[in-house]
Amino acid sequence: MPRYRGRLAPSPTGWLHLGHARTFWQAAQRAMGGTLILRNEDLDPQRSRAEFAAAMIEDLQWLGIRWVEGPDCGGAYGPYAQSERRAFYLEAWRRLKEAGAIYPCRCSRKDLAQAAGAPNENDGDDEPVYPGICRGQTDAAQYAAPVGVNWRFRVPDGEEVTFTDLNLGCRHYVAGRDFGDFLVWRRDDVPAYQLAVVVDDESMKITEVVRGEDLLKSTARQLLLMRALGIAAPAYFHCPLLRDEAGVRLAKRHDALSLRRLRESGMTPEQALAAAATLRAT
Repeated sequence: MPRYRGRLAPSPTGWLHLGHARTFWQAAQRAMGGTLILRNEDLDPQRSRAEFAAAMIEDLQWLGIRWVEGPDCGGAYGPYAQSERRAFYLEAWRRLKEAGAIYPCRCSRKDLAQAAGAPNENDGDDEPVYPGICRGQTDAAQYAAPVGVNWRFRVPDGEEVTFTDLNLGCRHYVAGRDFGDFLVWRRDDVPAYQLAVVVDDESMKITEVVRGEDLLKSTARQLLLMRALGIAAPAYFHCPLLRDEAGVRLAKRHDALSLRRLRESGMTPEQALAAAATLRAT
């Protein structure tokens, strides 16, 4: 069996909160005796901010979480940054295009909102089921680079994707019903989350992914991407999401429960983790 390799993969789009603390603490505990890396998922140029990237490192260290691999930053380990890994994502895009697994899509958000049967809003962090408007409309071979259009993965309609989560048990999703053709590259020339995560987890030899249960459906998508790329899948451990006292799922907009605000109030790491344990999970 390969030696355990886990990862922490926050996005620098806001302050980390108590839900992140509990999930990342779980990831660190499961990596005891193995290797834990930190990956800064900073691909979104409009939302990623340097101050959030710096804060997430400080907050994780404050919690007592240590990663043991990464770029050398003056004797300490820094995070791997997705913004510096474009060449890896481009190579995967080329392979998927040559295999006919992806296609160009010119639909805007407005087009999707107006399309018959298209959902009007996302379910949490999930993306709407794409209604297939551009499927088969354009020859992908004419594109030498991904810029200028969206690129979508062609899901096998009707296929059931099944996997066993190490925390939540057996999960089943049907391609084309539970999720549609999903983005792998954005028209503004930014690799999409699904593709970047698959490429990075494979190249960093991650053996287990610990993350929130809002990404369960993304796991089904990523398994299809891995199959198309000939990549072996890691194991998955999805953590229940936390809610505040009003029953609202924690998000980065919950400034009062951000680790930064709790630190400023004088709370200790032990108290923060204890507070996370008292919050209701979905």
